[in-house]
Amino acid sequence: MRAATYPVSPVQGDRGGAECVVYFFGLGQGGSVQANLDRWEGQFKTPDGKPAPAKVTHLTIHGLPVTTIDVSGEYSGMGGPTATEPGRVFNYRLLGAIVESVGGNVFIKFTGPARTMSANQPKFKQLLDSFEKTAK
Repeated sequence: MRAATYPVSPVQGDRGGAECVVYFFGLGQGGSVQANLDRWEGQFKTPDGKPAPAKVTHLTIHGLPVTTIDVSGEYSGMGGPTATEPGRVFNYRLLGAIVESVGGNVFIKFTGPARTMSANQPKFKQLLDSFEKTAK
C-alpha cells in the first residue's frame, strides 16, 4: 500500500519532476528484498537495450538493515496496472531502498530525470537517515 508520495520539482533543464513513494504492506508482505531489487533493476535498460547495471549497497541505519539500489537508463516502469504497454522515458534514474523491520519492510522508490535525481540525492539520504528502530 502506498503510504506516502513526495513530488519533487524538476531542476533546470529537466522537463518533468521526480516522485518519491513510500510503500508499506505489513509483516511478510511486499515481496523479498531481492525480488524488489530485481524488479526495479529490470525496469531499466542501457541505450543498446541491455539490462542497466545497478549499484546495490547494504547498510545499517539506526540498527535497521537497509538495502539501497541506484540504477539509471531507459525507464519502463511508468505504466500502471491498466496500461497496455509500459511507458518508456530516457535518462531516468531510480534511487530505491528497502528498510527491514520486524513489523514489515518499508519500500522507498524515488524515480525521475537523472539531473533532478542527482540534485535531490542528499534529500533521499536524509529521508533514509530519519528511519529509527522503535521498541515493541
